[in-house]
Amino acid sequence: MRFFYYYPMERLSIEVLKGLPVFEQAVEIVERKGLGHPDYICDAVMDSVSVALSREYIKRFGAVLHHNIDKGLLVAGKVKKTFGGGRVLKPMELIIGDRATFRAGGVSIPVREITESTAREWLKENLPDITAKDLSLRVVLEPGSAELSDIFCRDGRVRAANDTSAAVGYAPLTDTEKAVFETERFMNSPAFKKLFPESGEDVKVMGLRRGSELDITLACPLSARLIKGEKEYFEKKKRIFRAVKDFLSDLPFSSVTLNYNTLDRPGAGEKGVYLTLLGTSAEDGDSGQVGRGNRVNGVISLNRPMGTEAAAGKNPVSHPGKIYSV
Repeated sequence: MRFFYYYPMERLSIEVLKGLPVFEQAVEIVERKGLGHPDYICDAVMDSVSVALSREYIKRFGAVLHHNIDKGLLVAGKVKKTFGGGRVLKPMELIIGDRATFRAGGVSIPVREITESTAREWLKENLPDITAKDLSLRVVLEPGSAELSDIFCRDGRVRAANDTSAAVGYAPLTDTEKAVFETERFMNSPAFKKLFPESGEDVKVMGLRRGSELDITLACPLSARLIKGEKEYFEKKKRIFRAVKDFLSDLPFSSVTLNYNTLDRPGAGEKGVYLTLLGTSAEDGDSGQVGRGNRVNGVISLNRPMGTEAAAGKNPVSHPGKIYSV
């Protein structure tokens, strides 16, 4: 295996790595946080806001202007869940922050309005059980500093970098990485939701490979509104388990073990099952933050070299942490 070091405009250095490739190692661990996971929500919303602002800047000025929408926090709310329904006791709060260009060439840009409408639209499209009253938005974006904004006023087709940054990537994905990634995508696909409308979007998958054996641990809540009792919960859970097990059956492993909602405890009522009111654990169980979700390639692979850069929401034409990661 060869390892490439790339120093822009300077040189390319190549070293040979003597370690075992990941797929030949005895143990491999991979994780993916799915669509409704609080960390995924933060990454996806911030990146959507960056895209929306970039389009607005291009439309008005013909170029992407200074912005970095890469600071975000989803504060968990509080809900009361019962079989057949529930209610929101305290809304979630999504805080969107860092810097953007509010005015250029004497023209004002409605940054806060674009940010709020984009965030609401993403939530509507991806987490339909969340209404406006279930989540409050706080936009704390402010204009950027003079030295960082200035690079967008300089001549030249290529922007100067606004930061020092390093990134790491690899290809191709191993069979374990693909299995973890595709399992979450399968469970959050329109076809799966049509078959199992009671399944929530907060799907989390961890894969543990030992030799040629794969162990998948899966967490996915069921909608409190669509589950009338404990018996129905475990019946629906069994159907979902079989569907995912069938999906995993063609994988190139000697055996595949599936564990689903392992904290469940029959006979304990609502305390012994994993229910959701809004489709995400951010409703009452877990907060979210930018940069704690999946890497840019969609998985968190513990056997791989990984950078700490949070690419979501960073400026796509000037921030090396975004550009190099992608």
